[in-house]
Amino acid sequence: MSDLTVSFVQFAIKWHDPAANRSELAAHIAEISIPTDLIVLPEMFSTGFSMEAERWAEPAEGPTLAWMRELAVKRDAVITGSIMIRDEDGHYYNRLHWVRPDGSYSHYDKRHLFRMAGEHEVYAAGQQRLIEEWRGWRICPLVCYDLRFPVWSRNDIHQPYDLLLYVANWPAARRTAWMTLLRARAIENLAYTMGVNCVGMDLKGQPYDGDSALLDMKGEYLVEVGNQETGITRTLRRADLEAYRGRFPALLDADEFDLRVSGEMVKL
Repeated sequence: MSDLTVSFVQFAIKWHDPAANRSELAAHIAEISIPTDLIVLPEMFSTGFSMEAERWAEPAEGPTLAWMRELAVKRDAVITGSIMIRDEDGHYYNRLHWVRPDGSYSHYDKRHLFRMAGEHEVYAAGQQRLIEEWRGWRICPLVCYDLRFPVWSRNDIHQPYDLLLYVANWPAARRTAWMTLLRARAIENLAYTMGVNCVGMDLKGQPYDGDSALLDMKGEYLVEVGNQETGITRTLRRADLEAYRGRFPALLDADEFDLRVSGEMVKL
């Protein structure tokens, strides 16, 4: 199996200005000077973490998805991040798109909605997790508040993912939880783990300190960027992952259980 080169962009989102955010992100992505397999953007990167879905949500095949498709083709890489979406039935979702270089895409709707901001009153919760196979790697992309729920993030005992990633708008007030939980998820799932956050201030005066990070399967930081706007690219080593799992096969001793969502079985 080959290594995987991954990139992420941490930036100050311009609130409720999708065109400006797409333009700024395109400039950041253009500065990635080496080939990369995966480019990760923050949660609701086109608008900021907003409850004004009625005004700002895009249709499923809207301009931001079209922009992601163009970039994926241009960079020969998957582009992923979440935006607010309105489906044809009028429901709103905090939806992560996983856009491939051939123009095809998958999506994951955020399962755990942040009730302290009223997200559960605006958006519908997702019902299924997404595991993507990309260039020989299994990748599980999740969204922000999902980080607090280890069962939903749980690695598959029989067919484990290799990279766990979270896109987020995680406020500075809870940065200790962000950093601690990213490390915990990496350790317990024996997987590379990435958290991609934003910086700046939202319309309510809430500060975001970034702290985007990439950790290895032992919970050790490979990248930690602080609170500046930046783009980072690193290569994940397949041999290191397999060697560590071989020496410390804790997933083989994990408990098996069933998870039900709205009464229906969910396969993890």
